[in-house]
Amino acid sequence: MTAAIIDCGTNTFNLLVADIRVNEGYKILLNTKISVKLGEGGMTGNRIAKKPFERGIKTFIELVKIAKKYKVESIHAFATSAVRSSLNGPEFVKKIQEKTGIITQVLNGDTEAQYIYKGVSLALDNLLQPILIMDIGGGSTEFIIASENQVLWKKSFDLGAARLIQNFEPSDPLTSEQEKNLKEYFKEVLKPLNTQLKKYQVETLIGCSGSFESLADMIKAEKDDNLPLGNTYNFNNEDFKNLHRRLIESTETERKAMPGLVDYRVDTIVFASIFIRYVMKRYKIKNMTYSGFALKEGVLADLFSGKIAL
Repeated sequence: MTAAIIDCGTNTFNLLVADIRVNEGYKILLNTKISVKLGEGGMTGNRIAKKPFERGIKTFIELVKIAKKYKVESIHAFATSAVRSSLNGPEFVKKIQEKTGIITQVLNGDTEAQYIYKGVSLALDNLLQPILIMDIGGGSTEFIIASENQVLWKKSFDLGAARLIQNFEPSDPLTSEQEKNLKEYFKEVLKPLNTQLKKYQVETLIGCSGSFESLADMIKAEKDDNLPLGNTYNFNNEDFKNLHRRLIESTETERKAMPGLVDYRVDTIVFASIFIRYVMKRYKIKNMTYSGFALKEGVLADLFSGKIAL
């Protein structure tokens, strides 16, 4: 059976189309995304602004049309931070249903984190040692601590890159004082994570968001590595540190010229890099790996295991 999964994120809407055999396996036919920036201009007021609202509906309809070219028999849609935290989120979901007939499930942070773990588990086998999974979205960031192939702790924080930018209104380039204030904010908000990481010795960070993907693409571009990124990528710490230093000193114009960085992440990549570097240093994490699988692949796992009806 061919099914589609649409993940309505704060920055991008993602579409996955797969041929699924329940209790047997799957074959991914299409995995694509479109920049929407649903949270643009509305994160601080807890409303999806008019233009992003219209852009989101238009993009959703476009993704449905793409999915139907594969003759999908079912479409499963999910929405995350921007929709669940907006006063007009229910109106957005209602409008999607009116236009397409598709019911979009708005995930709470806990369920979102669980799906992210399941997606990472598809990309990376045998997650036996304690690991920290980090998914930086536009509106929220999910952290999951896992070991022995099970979730030990998970939590969603309102620390998405787009939300941070709207809250902190950074200059171009970012000043050292602004960077310091951002790190102090992380220190305060992430106290629950700090408490948990005192219990578990974590040496590996698994990053599964577009920000990690962009960082990997930029490092690969610097090395003239033209091979496809694939579902996983192991970062060299020195490569990341060097790129991080250039990013925090860069202007928007300079970032637009950086190879490997897509246009729609030019404004968020600096905050994301600071966030990742903070977590690595704060918790003395030695290794960092990118996972191309996250929320929608977690939904895929539940589809082919029969936990979600096709």
